[in-house]
Amino acid sequence: MSLESNLPNESATPSQPTLTGAEVFSRQMDGLMDGQPKDVAPASKAVGGMDDAVELMAARLYSMASMLVGEGEQSVRLVEHAIANAEVSACHDLEEARKSGLRALVAAALDMLARRSPDSLTAPDGPEPVAACIEDDDLASAGISTAELERMIGGQERERVRNWLESLPTAQRTVFVLRAVAGFTTPETAALLRAHGGPRAAAWTPEGVRGVLRQGLCSLASQLLHATAER
Repeated sequence: MSLESNLPNESATPSQPTLTGAEVFSRQMDGLMDGQPKDVAPASKAVGGMDDAVELMAARLYSMASMLVGEGEQSVRLVEHAIANAEVSACHDLEEARKSGLRALVAAALDMLARRSPDSLTAPDGPEPVAACIEDDDLASAGISTAELERMIGGQERERVRNWLESLPTAQRTVFVLRAVAGFTTPETAALLRAHGGPRAAAWTPEGVRGVLRQGLCSLASQLLHATAER
């Protein structure tokens, strides 16, 4: 099945004006459509002719998409979709445009994950057992700041972090990425999962998100300790 059939049916929703540079992005991304894994650097280079702000947003969106659905053509298409569907009111404010594009990308990515495996984003039956090593549901509980995580994702530790993320169950990885990387709140994350995670995600609650995030943070803390011991 092609990616286009996995993305939301745009004919069923009102069309919206695209951000400046979206068509250029689409054309320049054609060279990446070879089915091979892609990194943020080549994805960013491919949009070098775009407006700098849109180029930066595209690179960041690609990084987010690849963490959710994997690197390659599908993530590129998700970025195209996100930029093309950013709300017109956001086009006059870079931060609002970023948030609008991010929300469009996450919604489409969750739809895709639910189609890949209907059970993958199933809501927890009840409160998840709290991991003993984590007292709260924020990055600080794992001994890392948001800035440090961003450096790890884009720096020398990138491969280790990506391998760790890929080792997590889909629901745990998705919750971690939405909360710790994308910066959505706990209620926003639960709402996105309910709206786009398929029928089996309809029961996601903020409490369920907190429990699953704690599990991910405990895993991250263990990963960091392991990495420190190897140095």
